[in-house]
Amino acid sequence: MKHNPALFTLYAVTDRTWLGERTLAQVVEEALAGGVTLLQLREKGMPEEAFIQEARTLLPLCRRYRVPLIINDNVSVALRSGADGVHLGQEDMPLREARRILGPDKIIGISARTVSDALRAEESGADYLGVGAVFSTSTKTDAKHISLETLGEIRAAVRIPLVAIGGIGPDNILKLAHSGVQGVAVVSSLFAQKDIRLAASRLRHLSEQII
Repeated sequence: MKHNPALFTLYAVTDRTWLGERTLAQVVEEALAGGVTLLQLREKGMPEEAFIQEARTLLPLCRRYRVPLIINDNVSVALRSGADGVHLGQEDMPLREARRILGPDKIIGISARTVSDALRAEESGADYLGVGAVFSTSTKTDAKHISLETLGEIRAAVRIPLVAIGGIGPDNILKLAHSGVQGVAVVSSLFAQKDIRLAASRLRHLSEQII
């Protein structure tokens, strides 16, 4: 499963900001029904036990749609919840340690902004790289922008799949055509939309055009 490049086509990263009266499970199901291919549960600041419970709530939905569930940053939550993997930043647990804990079959992604980040992650056994921010983003105000030229240099340096992230939406996604990415990660362009299923369907269609 984790070696299938199509897995990364439309990578959704959750954000509670726009839930309103809906539950996270409700909006996630709409996203999955619309065509999301990979889901990351991102819960900054949530106590670990609650984080685990949220992951366990989403797992049956992801299984129904045959979409892997990835946990942001927290290897312990990934292990204890039964999720399919973890996404780590440069300042999180070292990849080799995460692999030792999670085992060979779990998906482990790493954030990368430079060629050296990418090479180090690939050498350590990362399954994919999240590269960005490729465009300006309001979701992560501390995310530094990287150029499409840098994205191309990273693509030329490694063989593992790349997922572009940062400010990606229907108005700019086609700028990533011919960049060599295997998919795009989206947050507000999906979860901030009134019709999440329709937004996912449109983003899936566009993302398939750039691969």
